[in-house]
Amino acid sequence: MAFGRLERARGNEPMSDINVTPLVDVMLVLVVIFILSAPLLAGSIRLQLPRADGAQAAAAGGAQPISVALDAAGQAYVQDQPVLDDAQLAERLRELAARAPDAEIALRADTAVPYGRVVQIMGAAHAAGLTRIGFVTEPTREGAAPGQKP
Repeated sequence: MAFGRLERARGNEPMSDINVTPLVDVMLVLVVIFILSAPLLAGSIRLQLPRADGAQAAAAGGAQPISVALDAAGQAYVQDQPVLDDAQLAERLRELAARAPDAEIALRADTAVPYGRVVQIMGAAHAAGLTRIGFVTEPTREGAAPGQKP
C-alpha cells in the first residue's frame, strides 16, 4: 500500500485571451446603422437657384426667416420638411404665421420651377397672413454677364 497523493485533474483555468468576436459583431452592426442613417442626416434640398446681380446676404439680426423651398419638380418644403399638397402647405404656413406674424419668408425656388407655381406659394403665404417674402438667389460671378451661367 502506497501512501501518496492521488493526482487530481486540474479544474478550469481562467481564460487569458480576449474574445474579439462579439466586439467585431457589435462594430459591424454600428457601421451598418451609420451607413443607413447618414443620408438621412444630410437632408438638404438640392436647388439650382437663379442668379442675380443684386443678390446679397440678408442683414444679421432680427427673427429667423421661414424657409420655403421649391425643387425642380415643384415639390414644396417648409423649414426643409416636405409638404404633400397645397392644403398641407397652407396649414403649415398658418401655424408658422400664428407663432410669428411678422416673420419673413425666404423663398428658394429652383430655376426650373414655373412662375405659376411660385405665385401659388406666394398666394398661400399671403392667405396665411405672411406678407413679407424674400426671394433667395445666388450672386453672379465677377465678370459674367447677367443670365450667363458661371
